Amino acid sequence: MRNLLNKKLKNEKGLTLIELLAVIVILAIIALIAIPAIGNIISNSKSKAILSDATTIVAGAKTAIADGACTASGTTATCTADQLKDYVEGVTLDTSDKVEKSGATYTITYANLSGLNKKYSQELFKQDTPKTTATQADIAKAMGNK
Repeated sequence: MRNLLNKKLKNEKGLTLIELLAVIVILAIIALIAIPAIGNIISNSKSKAILSDATTIVAGAKTAIADGACTASGTTATCTADQLKDYVEGVTLDTSDKVEKSGATYTITYANLSGLNKKYSQELFKQDTPKTTATQADIAKAMGNK
C-alpha cells in the first residue's frame, strides 16, 4: 500500500515554476530577434513600393511625351502631375510631382521619395540633390536593376 501511495505522489505531470520561466525567457529572446527583423522588412517593402511608383510615373511620362501631352521642345520635355494623371494608374501624385526629359535622361521629382528609409535614401540621393528628385537610372540602381 505504501509503494502505491509513493508512486502516486511521485507521478507529477505539471510544469514547475522554473520550467515556466525558462520557456518565457526563450520566447522573449526569440521576440527580441524577430521584431527588429520584421520592422526592417516592412521598412524595405515600403521603400521599394515608393521606388516602384516612381518607375511607374517615369513610364507614364514616356507615354505622355510620345502622345504629345507634355510640354516639349527639341530633346527636352516636362510632364507635370496634371499632365501625368491620365498616364499613371494606381499612383497618387502631388501637385509638385513632375518628370523632366533631357536627351535620354529622365529626372523625376516625386514628393514620396522623401519617405525612403536610410538604406535606399543613401543609395539614391547624392549629397547636393533634393531628397525628392532622382534620375531614372538612379532609381533602377537603387532597386537593384543595375
